[in-house]
Amino acid sequence: MPKHYIGFTKALRATLAHIHPGDQVTLPLADCEAHVTAEKLYAQVDSPSAHTSLKDGYALRAEDGARAHGAGAQPLPVTGSVAAGQVSGPPLQPGSALRILTGARLPEGADTVVAEEFVSRTNDHIILERLTEKGRNILQRGSDTAAGELLLDEGRRLTPGRVGLLAAGGIQAVTVFRKPAVVLVATGDEVLLPGQPMVSGKLYASNLLTLNGWCRRFGFSTGMEICGDSAAALRETFQRALATGDALITSGGAWTGDKDLVARVLAELGWQKIYHRVRLGPGKAVGFGLLDGKPVFILPGGPPSNLVAFLQLALPGLQRLAGIRNPGLPEMPAVLQAPVAGQRDWTQALFGTLRREGSVVVFQPDGRPVSRLKSMAAADALLLIPEGIDGFSAKQDVTIQLLNRDWS
Repeated sequence: MPKHYIGFTKALRATLAHIHPGDQVTLPLADCEAHVTAEKLYAQVDSPSAHTSLKDGYALRAEDGARAHGAGAQPLPVTGSVAAGQVSGPPLQPGSALRILTGARLPEGADTVVAEEFVSRTNDHIILERLTEKGRNILQRGSDTAAGELLLDEGRRLTPGRVGLLAAGGIQAVTVFRKPAVVLVATGDEVLLPGQPMVSGKLYASNLLTLNGWCRRFGFSTGMEICGDSAAALRETFQRALATGDALITSGGAWTGDKDLVARVLAELGWQKIYHRVRLGPGKAVGFGLLDGKPVFILPGGPPSNLVAFLQLALPGLQRLAGIRNPGLPEMPAVLQAPVAGQRDWTQALFGTLRREGSVVVFQPDGRPVSRLKSMAAADALLLIPEGIDGFSAKQDVTIQLLNRDWS
């Protein structure tokens, strides 16, 4: 293998070492989902703000409940009621009970709540069909969030559940890392945007739309351009892209053919090349560098090479730019349906489909597909065979990367 190729693991490390989280912005909490926190977030209030009932039922003292249960039960009088939202209510008198609704503040003097399905009520008296103990069906003050408690560290992605937790803790706005604006440029005189009339010998920019879809999945804003095989046109397009975007990704023209001009033009513009050509199959022509301090990824034009290079190197770089601590596709364990061969001096990526067999997820490698695009469209996952490994055997446990979130 020529010396100017580098290993995939080294390329990924170099990518993440040269990209750092971008600008920060403070957003209303309702607009923060899927962003990454740029600050530590502490609860401002206790939630709940008082001891509250988890059930519709009756608030009482456990010792009184013991006397109102079983043989010789002494009915407890119901002396009032408490509803959710009441700032204060009647205190509980010993030897009595108060009707209470879910979410209502626990009356002073009560230490347990009996769910209504375990109570028999006659007129204004109750007896218990089940014993209760102190603390039952009570949500303690501050049990969801306690004022001053660290709720989220910096560098954490805001999921709907985390947004809800922050809301309960009284947080109204969050400083997050701004999601990058990515400019995608497909190169080649033969490439057309969908919607343009088809001409013999040309093709529509499927790579460009695929990359755009992946960027949008992670919330990155995108711009798409097509540029012909002209050094002057490429130079102008790249300069314009980096004036408006946070990162540039090119598709096609990454190799050494007569019309593969991307790397040459970037060199003329003075980019800091970190690597170009990686021991990754498919995707070996991938390159990465910095121009005007902004990341630039050059991807090969073949659809499988284009997508694998993007998912394994460009996407983690963009995720790091967005502040994500552990970039990459989500992973899960699986069992191989069939044996697969690797290359000891090469990292191989295989597309495949998934199915469940009981509690086991089975990965079926695609083998040698007739159609590259149909194979990629049908794929649920990717399997990487690292350098130094000849392959995996059938029924072997492996780790796969999820492409299709809805495969099951």
